Amino acid sequence: MSDVFAIADKHGRRIRLSHRAWAHISKRHPVMTSHLEEIKETLKKPDALRRSGVDPDVWHYYRYQKSRPSPARYLLVLVKYLKNDGFIISAYFVKHT
Repeated sequence: MSDVFAIADKHGRRIRLSHRAWAHISKRHPVMTSHLEEIKETLKKPDALRRSGVDPDVWHYYRYQKSRPSPARYLLVLVKYLKNDGFIISAYFVKHT
């Protein structure tokens, strides 16, 4: 089964969004179904990129969304890297980076 998309992040690392992960995101965070392009943009041009304090294989990609209503204006995309394979595990809006 092919992925929803595969894209290179700002460092050239390949990241993919599987259909299974997209189903999870769409179910848990239904507002995200209309923000697929913003997810891609967040991976390509994040405003902030941080390693998770809980799992060192997970990175947090943040991008400010000016058009979003307050207070949750940052799109957070969580990416896990295993053996140079990057895959999205979740995406949702948050208040802070």
